[in-house]
Amino acid sequence: MRRRLVAAIVLVLCASPAFAAMQAKPVTWKIGKESFTGVLVYDDVNAIKRPGLVMVPNWKGVSPAAVERAKHIAGDDYVVLVADVYGSKIRPKDDKAAGKVAAPLRADRPKLRARIEEAVKVLKAQAGKAPVDASRIGALGYCFGGSTVLELVRGGSELAGVVTFHGGLATDLPAKDDGVRTPVLVLNGADDRGITDQDIANFEKEMDAAGADWQFVNFSGAVHCFAEPEAANPPGCVYNERAAKRAERMMRDFFAERFASP
Repeated sequence: MRRRLVAAIVLVLCASPAFAAMQAKPVTWKIGKESFTGVLVYDDVNAIKRPGLVMVPNWKGVSPAAVERAKHIAGDDYVVLVADVYGSKIRPKDDKAAGKVAAPLRADRPKLRARIEEAVKVLKAQAGKAPVDASRIGALGYCFGGSTVLELVRGGSELAGVVTFHGGLATDLPAKDDGVRTPVLVLNGADDRGITDQDIANFEKEMDAAGADWQFVNFSGAVHCFAEPEAANPPGCVYNERAAKRAERMMRDFFAERFASP
């Protein structure tokens, strides 16, 4: 009898949230002959399906820091795919190396767009393997990653929503008139030297012409990289705790609204 009681207690404890673990599993896919490897992140607290988010990191790409950020965002609310848009063997070690691999993609928007669109398909395909609801998918990105997820908006993808943190706004492949199907939230540092007033005006004009549901938020005193705790390269790339906390709260509120049941 005592053994049965102990076994029952162990079973209950092991099934409780305290024993849940945050998963971070590599996922590999191909576009043509090129191989890509992202990381699927979620809490296995239960098997209840939850929305999925494609997260594109800054120009350092898939990295331990990016995976930790994904864990923070995922919690027990989301399944997050840390998207690889460079290729499985390309993992920049520093800003100089990152710049060399990011620049060609910035200059080739069709290729960048194809790669992020494929990442969305990969996340949807995880349904049944992970607790993701393939009918409720969004995306977010930081810096270069923010520029990347805007390509989903501009390309006409139909997602629940897209959020960009201090991402570039300029493009040589703008959205088509009345062609945007995904709501977008832009979180921008008001003192970001890489974003000009003209960039902002052009973006707003582009989104209006495309019929977009868009929001643009400027954070005073914030420069580029303001939402990334590891950013410490003054004066142009610096973490701003106040702006970062407000921006994350806005991001969470945005997705909560977009994923809410009708």
